[in-house]
Amino acid sequence: MDLPELPDRIRAATPDDVPAVLRMIRDLATYEREPDAVHTTEEQLHAALFGPDAVASALLALGDDGSPVGFAVWYRSFSTWEGVPGIYLEDLFVSETARGSGLGRALLAALARIVEHRGFRRLEWAVLRWNTPSIEFYDAIGGRPLDDWLTYRLDGEALVAIADPDS
Repeated sequence: MDLPELPDRIRAATPDDVPAVLRMIRDLATYEREPDAVHTTEEQLHAALFGPDAVASALLALGDDGSPVGFAVWYRSFSTWEGVPGIYLEDLFVSETARGSGLGRALLAALARIVEHRGFRRLEWAVLRWNTPSIEFYDAIGGRPLDDWLTYRLDGEALVAIADPDS
C-alpha cells in the first residue's frame, strides 16, 4: 500500500492484526448500542483487508505499550463531480482507556495525509446523531455535517425484492 509518512503511534494494519481489529469492531458495536450486530469473521475481515480482491484498508492506533487501541477502516470512493477518488471512513474507534489521548485525531490526520498523498479530494464519514462526543470532536477538527444529504440503506428483504422482483 502506497502510504505517506504517518503520525506517531499510527501504522497500517497487517494480517497479524486481524484478531485485534475484529475485537475493536466488536467494542465499537457495543459502544454504538448494537453489541450483537457484528457477524464478521476473522476470515472475512482478512479477505476484505488483505485478500487478492481486498476492498478496504485499516490503520491502527497504538497504545503506550505498542498494542492496538484504535483503528480506522476505510475504502476508496469516487466523486463524479470532482472526477477523482476520495476516502470513505467506514469506522473509527479508539478504546475507552485511550480516548482523549489524541489518537483519534492522529488516525484522521493519517487519512488526510493519504488523501493528499494520492491526489484525492475528500475524506467523508457518517456519525450517529446521538453520538455527541464524536460530533463535537469532528466539529472541533473542522469537519462539517452535510445537512442536505440523508444516508439510505437497502438490505435484507427489500434488497432481495428489488434484485429479483419475481422471487
